[in-house]
Amino acid sequence: MHENARSFPPFSLTRLLSTVFQPKGRERVAILIDLEDPAAVRDFGFLKDPTLTIQRHAYEVFYQGLHKGGLKELGLTGGDFFAYQITGGSNLDLPDRAVTSEGREVSLEKDVYPKYDIILCISTFSATAPLTAFAKQYGFRGATLHGLNEIILRSGLAVDYNEVSKQAEKLRLGLTKADWFEVDFKVGNNTHTLKLIINNQEAQKSHGMCRGPEPDVANLPAGEVYYVPEGAEGRFPMRYETGTIALMDVKGGRIQKATLLRGDQAEVDAHNAKLVSDPVTGEIGELGFGTQDLPVSGRDIQDEKVLGTMHVATGRSDHLGGHLVPKLFKNAKNATHDDILFSPAKTPEIDVTQVRMRRDGRTEVVLEHYQPAAYLLNLIKN
Repeated sequence: MHENARSFPPFSLTRLLSTVFQPKGRERVAILIDLEDPAAVRDFGFLKDPTLTIQRHAYEVFYQGLHKGGLKELGLTGGDFFAYQITGGSNLDLPDRAVTSEGREVSLEKDVYPKYDIILCISTFSATAPLTAFAKQYGFRGATLHGLNEIILRSGLAVDYNEVSKQAEKLRLGLTKADWFEVDFKVGNNTHTLKLIINNQEAQKSHGMCRGPEPDVANLPAGEVYYVPEGAEGRFPMRYETGTIALMDVKGGRIQKATLLRGDQAEVDAHNAKLVSDPVTGEIGELGFGTQDLPVSGRDIQDEKVLGTMHVATGRSDHLGGHLVPKLFKNAKNATHDDILFSPAKTPEIDVTQVRMRRDGRTEVVLEHYQPAAYLLNLIKN
């Protein structure tokens, strides 16, 4: 990662959408946002609230961009704007009720998903998992852009996704069909190791392309190689959003218990109570590696795509090809997919000293101290 070493072209909505979707002509496009009160979308009244910066970008950059020439240039139709009630968690199922910018109540499943070809969801919380399921059911393509901010617009969404896809594929080919990965974490003076079992599965990539004909949803900004591990064992430190750090004990592919290292014991107690009452919330549902040279944005959606970072995730994994669907959670509000990002900016108290991959009878060092090791750098050069 080389902060600020790279320059980016000016953001272009039409370039982004044409590259990601390659519109076929006369396809209908819709924009979704999330609001505490969806009725505030009427006449775009939510714009009066200066705190709703993500939703403002949805209106000013995407909605206005489409209606001020973007629809015509791309050969798209529609450009309609809808709001649903904020879910409160990452990848929780979406409510069916939505409100149009004219103030009409509609059903997403009856009035939006079946009637639009491309759906852009620009929201506070990720909607990738539920929208992926709906895309397969109703046949649309889409993109989720939760947490959108100015830095992301100027960098992660300004890149050429043809190039992002090529680089992601180089790294995917060098990481696919691994036996396992071992990740060494150092916090304080102690090192802990998490082993993630891959069992020779094909690596997947998030590369921003959603060109069909199959229904699919891209997560933008894109740029990662990932797996749904078949098992996990060991320990790893986790930094909660408040700054509390705890050590996760992992057995049988799930976090079994959290132990406070520093911070708020009550927060760790609450986490442990959740693990006991709804054990699948601790299931390791993803291992991912960033593939792009991007600046830190302060939003995980971009920062987990930075080359040198890695992340694991707990919970729901069906949108990634895993088995953990919402109905397997005891409490529907727990059916989240939560990325746990490790990077110098997000987890300065934790160093990922080394990541090793076992593949084809060899052990390769993949990352060291949040930098791509020689093995990854050679994949990119070739």
